Amino acid sequence: MLIAEVSEKFSIPQDTLRYYERIGLIPRVNRNKSGIRDYTEEDCKWVEFIKCMRGAGLPVEVLIEYVGLFQQGDDTLEARKELLIEQRLQLFSRIQEMSKILDRLDDKIARYEQTIGKKEKSLRRSSD
Repeated sequence: MLIAEVSEKFSIPQDTLRYYERIGLIPRVNRNKSGIRDYTEEDCKWVEFIKCMRGAGLPVEVLIEYVGLFQQGDDTLEARKELLIEQRLQLFSRIQEMSKILDRLDDKIARYEQTIGKKEKSLRRSSD
């Protein structure tokens, strides 16, 4: 699959895909005889994984570390698991924090709706 196709499939700019490869965020992509990147199904799985993890807020540095550990083989299974557990804990903490913020916003919106509703009733009464 060509880079343009991968870019479109995952809604990631081609420059970003090149950058991810350059910094080791995704393993090096093979090239065809013309020197053009030729993404395999496995490469696409990496792109999908990285997009998901970045969407969840995982830092680039952590993901580079994870990819590096993966490339070292099964001797790093425990280290990879621990890295993901730590990131999960941090993500869970952020989700809890965001949930509190969401509750606060909902309360604030409800107060505005209540205030606006009272003013509308008042205006209707005064115009009767």
